[in-house]
Amino acid sequence: MFPYRLAHAAFAAACLLPALPAAHAQTYPAKPITLVVPHSAGGTSDILARTVAAEAAKTLGQTIVIDNKGGANGTIAAKQVASAAPDGYTLLLATASTHGINPSLYSRISYDAVRDFTPVTLLATVPNVLVVGPNVKAATVSELIAYVKARGDRSNMGSAGAGTPGHLAGEMFKRAAGLQFTHVPYKGGSPAITDLIGGQIDFMFTTIPGVLPHVKAGTLRALAVTSPQRSPALPEIPTMAESGLAGFQALSWHGVVAPAGTPDAVVARLNEALGGALAAPAVRQRLMEEGAQASNLHTAAFTAFIGQEIAAWAQAVKDSGATAN
Repeated sequence: MFPYRLAHAAFAAACLLPALPAAHAQTYPAKPITLVVPHSAGGTSDILARTVAAEAAKTLGQTIVIDNKGGANGTIAAKQVASAAPDGYTLLLATASTHGINPSLYSRISYDAVRDFTPVTLLATVPNVLVVGPNVKAATVSELIAYVKARGDRSNMGSAGAGTPGHLAGEMFKRAAGLQFTHVPYKGGSPAITDLIGGQIDFMFTTIPGVLPHVKAGTLRALAVTSPQRSPALPEIPTMAESGLAGFQALSWHGVVAPAGTPDAVVARLNEALGGALAAPAVRQRLMEEGAQASNLHTAAFTAFIGQEIAAWAQAVKDSGATAN
């Protein structure tokens, strides 16, 4: 009888296994959730994460704690979350860098942007804007192209650093318009913007919030945004496609991903809460102030989006010659 009892117990235990994830999902979340943000506090990523997290927490009934983990273009934060337990309590604010650019930029990378994560929701896209300094008289993209072609490599473009979305948007611009110019990388967007205003560089691609006050004050001139549609933050500024470069798109973006293997029911619960947060008028208004447009692509569509981004940025990285270890 003893072997029979062992077999019976094993069978009963096996029958219980499929119920464990479901039981976990029914009680999720039972404690605070950590959202790891791959940038320091105070920037667009941090503001977006805190805004959406505070609203989503109302639905989840648990606090979402923001853990700012900047450095190495987001690889430190991404590796932390990729190595976390797949239980829905450690999430990553994925970006165009962590899940678009880095797979091509780094010769050795500590995580796999596709295999190590379960995409949850694309929260928002943030278009870059092409701006020129006061020493450049161009008022349109076509006029800037003519200006750069006339000057050759005497023209220079600034960026927040090699391999950043702004730098690679410039490489896309160079390829699309058949240009030659010198890239000047800075240690962050602020010093680049300062030199742009001062006339040390001619133009740059950057996110809208950092230059919006200068555009409104007239110290910088916005020529085009890099999104498929115009930005609500700069509705009068055309897109790059409208300016003659068909198909041009270079977005910064923010989404939420979980470690690979996170239960489907937990992902669905997160989708519900994050989608509800993005629908809140106050959240949408705050995102618009940051130049961001709410998106809310869920798992399947977000997974496809990440694949498209990796492919698109790979060409820009190749054109730029940028690498990182």
